[in-house]
Amino acid sequence: MKTSQGAIVKDLVLIGGGHSHVIALKMFGMNPLPGVRITVIARDVDTPYSGMLPGYLADHYKFDEAHIDLRPLCQFAGARLYHDEAISIDLEAKQVVCKGRPAVPYDVLSINIGSTPSFNGISGAEEFTTPVKPINNFVDRWQILVKRVLDYPGPHRIAVVGAGAGGTELLLAAQYRLGNLLAERGRGKDGLEFHLFSKSETILPSFDEGVQRRFEKILTARGVHVHTGVEIEKVTSGAITDADGTAIDLDEILWVTAAGAPSWLRQSGLPLDEEGFIQVRDTLQSISHTDVFAAGDIAAVVNHPRPKAGVFAVRQGLPLTENLRRVLVGQPAKPFSPQRSFLALISTGDKQAVAAKWGLSAQGRWVWTWKNWIDQRFMRKFSELPEMAAEEAISLDPGLADQATLSDISSIAMRCGGCGAKVGANVLTRALADLKPVANEDVLVGLHAPDDAAVVQIPDGKVMVHTVDYFRAFIDDAYVFGQIAANHALSDIFAMGAEAQSALAIATVPYGLEAKVETSIREMMAGALDVLNEAGATLIGGHTSEGPELALGFSVNGLADREAILRKGGMLAGDVLILTKPLGTGTLFAANMQQKAKGRWIEGALKSMVQSNRQAAQCLFNHGASACTDITGFGLLGHTVEMTKASGVDVEIDLDSLPVLDGAQETVRLGILSSLQPANVRLRRAIRNLNGAREHERYPLIFDPQTSGGLLGSLPAERAQSCLQALRDLGYAEATIVGRVTAETNHLEPVTLISQPN
Repeated sequence: MKTSQGAIVKDLVLIGGGHSHVIALKMFGMNPLPGVRITVIARDVDTPYSGMLPGYLADHYKFDEAHIDLRPLCQFAGARLYHDEAISIDLEAKQVVCKGRPAVPYDVLSINIGSTPSFNGISGAEEFTTPVKPINNFVDRWQILVKRVLDYPGPHRIAVVGAGAGGTELLLAAQYRLGNLLAERGRGKDGLEFHLFSKSETILPSFDEGVQRRFEKILTARGVHVHTGVEIEKVTSGAITDADGTAIDLDEILWVTAAGAPSWLRQSGLPLDEEGFIQVRDTLQSISHTDVFAAGDIAAVVNHPRPKAGVFAVRQGLPLTENLRRVLVGQPAKPFSPQRSFLALISTGDKQAVAAKWGLSAQGRWVWTWKNWIDQRFMRKFSELPEMAAEEAISLDPGLADQATLSDISSIAMRCGGCGAKVGANVLTRALADLKPVANEDVLVGLHAPDDAAVVQIPDGKVMVHTVDYFRAFIDDAYVFGQIAANHALSDIFAMGAEAQSALAIATVPYGLEAKVETSIREMMAGALDVLNEAGATLIGGHTSEGPELALGFSVNGLADREAILRKGGMLAGDVLILTKPLGTGTLFAANMQQKAKGRWIEGALKSMVQSNRQAAQCLFNHGASACTDITGFGLLGHTVEMTKASGVDVEIDLDSLPVLDGAQETVRLGILSSLQPANVRLRRAIRNLNGAREHERYPLIFDPQTSGGLLGSLPAERAQSCLQALRDLGYAEATIVGRVTAETNHLEPVTLISQPN
């Protein structure tokens, strides 16, 4: 994780991972602006490149070739990536309201979220069609369509509504790909039927007659039913009805009409044009708010109206970056005039394309080769990032220093140690004001009535289970980090069969202006409280100080019946071992630090890490678990050895059965391992018989340290399958039987690794 060692003075927030923003991120990574914290709010971690979508559908490109991975790009830029969706903007409070997290404050805001096809109020269109944007949603739907075509005999009647360049390209790519897939299975294409609908009297209405004639010829040759001048009245499940009442039966309807804007912008208070797009000046600033920028399809440049085309978003990347920098340091933005015309390269499904500009056009394989070269060159800018340099302390940009008061800068630079490092009372009070710990009658003195220490009573018949965990942040999203830190700390309580009662927080936040420190605390503790409250653990106090980097931990108390405590000791010969979550967080986040992990791998790991172990522990207990532990820093092998020594038994671990997070196997193959791995590997002396296990691809993962990992439970073999099914019903989709318990034969080597020969 690339972080700035300088104090944070300004927050630049980018909504969306569109073409203009990815260019801006690359430029900020090449030339950072000290004192500025960048945050990207993106619904999709893999942002699709629109120019390669038809090629992706046609199978000319693989997923990664046609998508920009935002996570390594954000790391390169030193930006925080918030995987969430903006749903409104509070212009007065200067914050972005998100769907699933606390609001994100900004000093300067930029919006580059693209557009969506407009349904124009057509009855049933939104319900019964698949819009091409958001592209990631469309891609998921496309995979379902492919499976249906391959699994079931035709006919398959597929329609594309919208006969512009995008709709025509998409139809031809879909037809090409589905035809090839059927041919590979020895089936004919007769069951495929394609329809193209155009509201205009022609296809590709924004192009000249030469281009239109070329595509009319192509569509006719490929048997596409073209419907021009069609005013669609309504869409129902399996049919389109036009204004004349004529209905055409269809099995799939893809919607690729003229671009529209998301409805939430209409409540933002920003001036919009008639179609709902943000009106901006020549500087790409909102005509009403100079601290808000917009670029790409979502922007309507008042003095220079242009069609919604990706080329304009790409060309706006550099001027957007320059003006963001200028406004952040208090300089006036510079006007930008977009080009009037652009080269259009429209693919025809197969590896051919049509080029059009200035009323001229050309067609052939060489045009597709040219287009492919342009597209590949653009994508390499974001996939081949320079190596991250070692971090150095950097001073504020002079323009930012001028905007911060002298007392602000002095207070950041001259930080005290000891109690002088504590976060100020006013800042802490404001940050925690809106956070509401769950009520608990056992808490006699806590945050509701602050004192020198919290006071919590232990109910009659209960014993206290007490644990503590603390670690520095490994991701740049304080809210998600708070969730994971709380989950990690609570897992020890759950693993012992206890219910959480209370928690004390220990937090460190990076130096910065008071408002920035306040935001960091609020976001981190909001995430933690989401988890603590759900678990019934009341936050009763804590300690917060400033330091060079974000860190968080909890001292957690739990309650259990004395006779019902689950321990590491207690495994019995004949028991089976169930692991409730997949392995691999250590290697994945080591790769993430080196910008070598794909964004979707990290998102998958985070999804696993924010999943609580509470229900899993209850499930294991209800199915007669004899012993349990949570898998954390010592890895699967280390924690298993602890259980065998405490129980006086041996175990067999089946390497083939180990559940593994997506991408973990790939990063291990690259030799990317956690810094704690070497210490864990020393435990290999506990393995009795390697049986060739050293060569097994999952062997390194038994040493991989886990953060907020799963539970390892031992339970009677006859109850294992019912427990496994119950765990999966609870959402632990990768819960797996990974081994069995045997009688002790050699206490020095209690673990045997087994696997099936290749």
